[in-house]
Amino acid sequence: MTRPRGRLVAGLVVLGVLVLAAGFLGGRLSSGTSATPTTESAAAGFLRDMQVHHAQAVEMALLVRDRTDDETVRTIAYDMAVTQASQSGAMYGLLDAWGLPQRSPQPAMTWTQLPALDGSDAAHDMDPGAPAGMPGMATPEQLAALRAASGDEAVRLFLELMIPHHEGGLEMADAVLARTSVPQVVSLATGIRRAQEAEIVAMRNLLAALPVAPAR
Repeated sequence: MTRPRGRLVAGLVVLGVLVLAAGFLGGRLSSGTSATPTTESAAAGFLRDMQVHHAQAVEMALLVRDRTDDETVRTIAYDMAVTQASQSGAMYGLLDAWGLPQRSPQPAMTWTQLPALDGSDAAHDMDPGAPAGMPGMATPEQLAALRAASGDEAVRLFLELMIPHHEGGLEMADAVLARTSVPQVVSLATGIRRAQEAEIVAMRNLLAALPVAPAR
């Protein structure tokens, strides 16, 4: 049975609020045992930028779920949207608990220029042409094409966009894991890495199984 979009969005909002509260409580409980990250830290920068990155993934997942009857794709898209919405709630909650702003005046991914914990100063190699300065982000034109597509074409576009989007997420997770030891952020980044690695494998298999696209 197809779940109406309104119910899906409402469910994601409720889940995000619940996880936000859990993140807030976790941040408060840990504040006495570990130093609060600064607003310029890699931990804070990652939490801000990954919320933006996740928001686009949720948008694309909801778009494809409305444009295909393939239950496997619909299930993966729904799980992806729920997972990333809940992670975004946790990220928002941590920043709020630490008294840090949700937005920074610094450009996106600036935190990746900070030295790594091992003392190296190797900076993340950002693609200057990437949307929002973040790896893997789809362009407005690509999102418009996904909105206009349906059926197998929508599925193909979604997979072709979401695989590099997830790969960009892995890149961001690796960058913060090299630059912070904040327990909550390490846990979030590790969970993101684990989930998205598995989803990349699943999406590549789905893409390989699609019918050959007609010549344009």
